[in-house]
Amino acid sequence: MIYDNRPCALGAGPLWHPQRGQLFWFDITGQRMLSLEKGEQRQWRFPEMVSAAGWVDRDMLLVAGERDLFLFDVESEETESLVDLESDNRLTRSNDGRADPMGGFWIGTMGKKAEPGAGAIYRYYRGELRQLYPGITIPNAICFAPDGRSGHFADTVTGQVMRVALDAQGWPVGQPEVYLDLRAEGLNPAGAVIDAEGLMWLAEWGAARVAAYAPDGTRLRHVAFDAPHTSCPAFGGAGLTTLFCTTALEGMDTAARAAHPHAGMTFAAEGIAKGQPLYRVLP
Repeated sequence: MIYDNRPCALGAGPLWHPQRGQLFWFDITGQRMLSLEKGEQRQWRFPEMVSAAGWVDRDMLLVAGERDLFLFDVESEETESLVDLESDNRLTRSNDGRADPMGGFWIGTMGKKAEPGAGAIYRYYRGELRQLYPGITIPNAICFAPDGRSGHFADTVTGQVMRVALDAQGWPVGQPEVYLDLRAEGLNPAGAVIDAEGLMWLAEWGAARVAAYAPDGTRLRHVAFDAPHTSCPAFGGAGLTTLFCTTALEGMDTAARAAHPHAGMTFAAEGIAKGQPLYRVLP
């Protein structure tokens, strides 16, 4: 079903806030964050692009912006910059990001025109921002196993999702290995989240769906949405059993938009699976 009917040019970064019982998401190129609060549509506009967030407390979010990670109070709308994020490079912006089980926050950057290898994946943890993986074109699929012992990420243009072991503080150990290889099917991995049972729910850009993969990489099932460019899923709602999914208008011409009038909207599917507890970011 359609959860929110406001079309996003590039919907992304859905975050279910466990203390507020509220979903937040982003329209990256539209420079805004959106939400529904008690059935009322809300939005916050920013001077630059914003793409992802983690929750810090009831009113405070850590938000990934175009040039920094910053704290944002959703009630007062006050901001506080935490750390620069490629602030000296005006060609890049943030993209996919997610909090990890240890209270850190992983965030990817990319060229504003998806220039090859222009971006990277970073981790912010207790005041430190450390680059993990350089040479990324479109960072996506950042998510973590329920036991906190492995993390995942993708460079969409490679058609692969990677998996890497994590130490007790959440830093990568050793080299990433290929978890999913979708090249033969021509699928484009976008945002992803892992549920309480360890299944990855992966938005497949251009395929109008979110697919569930077992830890061994077996595709088990999928949930279809009425928009071709599914961009990122999140679990929320009562019992974390609702699968939300953002979508995008980006890359669709006039004919495609006419054929898919719900493209860019945010969707929800009830009773799909149970999500993990939503990790708090330690700023």
